[in-house]
Amino acid sequence: MLSKKTKYGIKALTFLARQEDQTPVAIADIAKAEQISVKFLESILLLLRHSGFLGAKKGKGGGYYLIKDPKDINMAKVYRILEGPIALLPCASHNFYEKCDDCKDESLCAVRKLMMEVRDNTLMILENNTLADIAF
Repeated sequence: MLSKKTKYGIKALTFLARQEDQTPVAIADIAKAEQISVKFLESILLLLRHSGFLGAKKGKGGGYYLIKDPKDINMAKVYRILEGPIALLPCASHNFYEKCDDCKDESLCAVRKLMMEVRDNTLMILENNTLADIAF
């Protein structure tokens, strides 16, 4: 299941992408518009800022803004930053692979086979969508 952190992060990015002039938007304004706790949103936006998606301006007229064009923000990258691995099991992950303790032979594991298919299809959808695709 998608975490609230990822859901709210995508909602906040979408909100920022839809701003016509790309001027900084106060956290409180984003939080109010998207019905997200300001405190929780602060931590999410800080993470997205450190990951290179957002810029921030302090003081009067300050807030967060996109530093990349929405068409250059790949949703698979956003997902990995906010959620972590795309695979539902560590043994099915490309980037975070770990062998399962209870598995005798991965090549015969039906659960792993299914979860690799789920991963591949989820990854294809996320890789083929940008913030521009979902925001407009």
